[in-house]
Amino acid sequence: MKFPDNPLLKRLLTALAATIIMVWFYPHARLHQYLYEQDRPWNYNQLIAPFDIPIHPDSLTVQSIRDTLQKRFIPIYSVYPAVVDSIVNELPAGHYRNQVAAIIRAEYAKGVVDPTVMAEIRDGKLPKIRILRRNILSESSTASLISPREVYLALDHGASDQAMRQYIADAKLQQILRPSLIFNELECKRYYDNEFQTLTADRGVIMQGQAIINKGDIISAQDYTNLRTYEAMLAARASRTSHTDLLTLLGQFLYVGILVAVMMGYLAFIVPKVYRNFKAVLFINLLLVVFFLFSAGLNAFLIGGVYIVPLVIVPIMVGVFFDGRTALFTATVLTLIIAPIVSFAMEFIFLEFIAVGVAIYSLRQLSTRSELLRTAVLVSLAYVLGYLAVELLMNGSLSGFSWRMVVYLGANAVMVSMAYILMFPIEKYFGFLSPVTLVELSDTNQPLLRELSDKCPGTFQHAMSVSNLASDAARAMGANEQLVRAGALYHDIGKIDNPAFFTENQHGVNPHDTLTPEQSARIVIGHVTDGLRRADRAGLPAAISDFIREHHGAGKAKYFYFQAAKSSPDGVCPNPEAFTYPGPNPRSRETSLLMMADAVEAASRSLKTYTKESITDLVNKIVDGQIADHLHDNSTLEFRDIRLIKQAFIKRLMTIYHTRISYPDGK
Repeated sequence: MKFPDNPLLKRLLTALAATIIMVWFYPHARLHQYLYEQDRPWNYNQLIAPFDIPIHPDSLTVQSIRDTLQKRFIPIYSVYPAVVDSIVNELPAGHYRNQVAAIIRAEYAKGVVDPTVMAEIRDGKLPKIRILRRNILSESSTASLISPREVYLALDHGASDQAMRQYIADAKLQQILRPSLIFNELECKRYYDNEFQTLTADRGVIMQGQAIINKGDIISAQDYTNLRTYEAMLAARASRTSHTDLLTLLGQFLYVGILVAVMMGYLAFIVPKVYRNFKAVLFINLLLVVFFLFSAGLNAFLIGGVYIVPLVIVPIMVGVFFDGRTALFTATVLTLIIAPIVSFAMEFIFLEFIAVGVAIYSLRQLSTRSELLRTAVLVSLAYVLGYLAVELLMNGSLSGFSWRMVVYLGANAVMVSMAYILMFPIEKYFGFLSPVTLVELSDTNQPLLRELSDKCPGTFQHAMSVSNLASDAARAMGANEQLVRAGALYHDIGKIDNPAFFTENQHGVNPHDTLTPEQSARIVIGHVTDGLRRADRAGLPAAISDFIREHHGAGKAKYFYFQAAKSSPDGVCPNPEAFTYPGPNPRSRETSLLMMADAVEAASRSLKTYTKESITDLVNKIVDGQIADHLHDNSTLEFRDIRLIKQAFIKRLMTIYHTRISYPDGK
């Protein structure tokens, strides 16, 4: 079963899909989620403790205690008497055995440590140690401690004769002498942990009913720890029921859904032209979804990451393809959708509002890349000034000023230039037209315009004149001047196939003289369908094809129509449809304007005298005649537009056909 192609249903489903996607990626904390940062103001109401909250030392204090403890902690070494007995038992039998054993016991009584430990003692890194002997811990200086090497040197020094030295060498004491004081890692860890727990014990309790933090307070390190403790305890105490989850989800859905609905209502009632274009509605909803997901993702993995997202691209895109009001409204809706996931919502809304305002004002008409770069610079300045204003407003000083934020906002502004790159795939997929593309299409070096100039020079000159005439009127009435200019250049490209059948390309020979009015009308009317075929092959945008399709509307080829009527016995044309253009009639201000300019420019060439009165009469006759024929009934033209169009036409034609003074011949 095929789903019905209902325009309203398609738009509702698009808005609903956008809402569901954004709500799906909203933070779904089961408890109230506070977004805050250390050394920044608390942006919520006063927070009251609902239960007793222990005051744990803050992270800076804990780290300081840890560092201090590590510096002053005295390591623990255990005494192993059995080491001495083992060494003595390994001595070989002989005359000097008892004497060597006595020296060994005397030296080991001082305490023998590993050579690496001895190196630390000599470097002054280990002035004291704690000695664990029979479960009794005592602190001792390391000045008297020795290493196995020093024990061996004492034996060599205490040898009474050469025979005793030989005994010591034969006993291989260098290999069997080993430390009797050994580092006790397990006891060190136990004592260290006990001391650390004692030093980092709770500092007190925030009693139930006391304020954890007040609105506007700067969040200190201790406040930050208290808030974390509160959230952890709240999470542990809360009953995580599905009922609470559903209410939270419902609230998020209503919040986002209302904003999207307001956006759709704006499109439907304020800019119905955009609303009627389903691809435009889809594009705007996609912008909301994509930039929300980008913002939510960065904000989740990077503190303040939302400020890196170039949200200004959204109003730039909407402004370029549609209009400034829609751009501002779309950016406002997107900002409000993102605000709840940001730590400081008011700061975020303020910064984005001024950045969007600057972007829309500075980029009212994008036609070159330099304009976008200028906008990026202005947006970066607006961000920085706005950030300074917020810091001074909230803190009364710049003590909380963060260069990290400046870097984020600068990167944001730099990425605004990506809008230029994104325009082209968006134009291709959605069929929109940017001013940049219109400027490129208006270049007379375009292949189609070059072909028109080569094969139909008269038509090309006519198209240039119509372009200038129509763009003057478009500027006066506030229409899309660049679109009118480009559409005028291409509106007659269908004449390339039969250039000699159009008067502006004829040179004394008129091929219509040998044809019937019906045949001539078929050829002349055919330049519309021929033009559409050429536009399709050249890949011209649909908006340009509309000028080709509508510049004659459903009007008649009147010259041949009247010829057929005159040749008819009763003076009535037998088949009016054979002389009627396929249409449709103009459906926009711009295509209506081109129809008027096309007819006025062509008719102006036949005037015998060019005076203000004759030009005014011609313009009024052509424009009023088209209106009387109902050719502009489907257009959005207003009476004010018609008056401005006439004035612009008269002014331009007076400039073109002004009378020059007669210069005397030189003798």
